[in-house]
Amino acid sequence: MRWLAVLLWIPAFAGMTSVFAQTGSQATLAVASTSATSSHTTYPNKPIRLIVPFTPGGSTDILARAIGLELTKAWGQPVVIDNIAGAGGSIGADKAAKSAADGYTLLMGHIGTLAVNPSLYPDLPYQPLKDFAPVAWVARVPNVLVVHPSVPAKTLKELVALAKSKPGSLNYGSGGNGSAANLATEYFKLQTGTSLLHIPYKGTVPATTDLIGGQIQVLFTGAPAVLAHIKSGQLRALAVSSPQRLESLPDVPTVAESGYKGFEADQWYGVVAPTGTPKEIIAKLNAQINKALAAQELKTRLNSEGAIATPTTPEAFGALIKSEIARWKPVIAGGRIKSN
Repeated sequence: MRWLAVLLWIPAFAGMTSVFAQTGSQATLAVASTSATSSHTTYPNKPIRLIVPFTPGGSTDILARAIGLELTKAWGQPVVIDNIAGAGGSIGADKAAKSAADGYTLLMGHIGTLAVNPSLYPDLPYQPLKDFAPVAWVARVPNVLVVHPSVPAKTLKELVALAKSKPGSLNYGSGGNGSAANLATEYFKLQTGTSLLHIPYKGTVPATTDLIGGQIQVLFTGAPAVLAHIKSGQLRALAVSSPQRLESLPDVPTVAESGYKGFEADQWYGVVAPTGTPKEIIAKLNAQINKALAAQELKTRLNSEGAIATPTTPEAFGALIKSEIARWKPVIAGGRIKSN
């Protein structure tokens, strides 16, 4: 009878154990859920690392520091800028892509790292659409097509006519193969059917210096690099690549206004995070960055440097990245642009 009692008791105990196990699992899930929710609501509770995949001083670095400062002021947690340069921004971007997806490592990406590099580097170690979650589109930086004053063209149409009448006689400079200036000019060549000889430099500054000196005739680069030289009369601006005219260059028409409708070839910059970063954290970052971009102080600062603030949703920024990858792929192939 005692054995029978024991045998009868074992299934009951097993059932109780199962209940205890289920209850324990539910408790564990509840604790995990509470912990996850808590991490989202308290974010950020430690410093944020913002990787800039280029050397200090460039447009990407300047924008990253401006955004980092605003986030630091708003949240009281330092945003540490980490410059990791090399391979057209690929080294720093790859570092960010392989970081923990917890919101504490971000990347200040731009047209090169997020849209151009997939077509420019055959062995790119990261894929923008797969490895990054879009956070916030920060700014557009329109390119300005400038020429040396000795070039006998006062308008964009006159430049196109000159280039077509003497194919290959005009040289254009850029910051190097695959740079934003290189891509903008090759896109311009495709859209206008012109032939310009590419002279790559190791950066925008030496290209601009040689343009001012008359060693090259044409440069299609970011507004901040040439604004002062345009206003001093050292260079002549013929058109801007944006859909609207720049506040800093109100008398310079757009390429579209000059007869090439739909033309747009701006540089752009934005923050991304490793794929898997919680949506709540992305939403919080997006809201705070957009708030900073809407502030008049930052808008004025960007406008004075030829940049345009672009606050929008993560989804809209993601759509931009996808469309830009598709847009620049044929330009890179058609221009036979190589990474070196």
